[in-house]
Amino acid sequence: MATTTRETLLRKPFNDFRNYPYGFARSGDFSIRESDALLHYGCLINAMLAGDFSPTTAEDKALLAVARGEKEAETAVEKAWAKYQARINRPKVGSMYGRSKVVDDGEFGSSSTTEDDLVVED
Repeated sequence: MATTTRETLLRKPFNDFRNYPYGFARSGDFSIRESDALLHYGCLINAMLAGDFSPTTAEDKALLAVARGEKEAETAVEKAWAKYQARINRPKVGSMYGRSKVVDDGEFGSSSTTEDDLVVED
């Protein structure tokens, strides 16, 4: 297996198809500059977070510190990664129609009919 270097990680574009299936630029969450920074540096930051690559430069160490939450974001790349993490880790929105109630068969008592009843809540 080939060893990963900083240059190969920087050449590989970063995509998050689960959270951004159409890309960062088309999501509306990021500016063009931020989406370019994520595409360029995302694989490097992910590899450092996973432990597959150890930081070699001062820039890499600063990126890793920001990604772990140990330091405030200062550069454009660090701010873009912090914004990306905030976007994918935000709480999920519930249903706008409220919670549906599960109806138990035992609530209606004994029914003499054997056909299934359809319960629709308004």
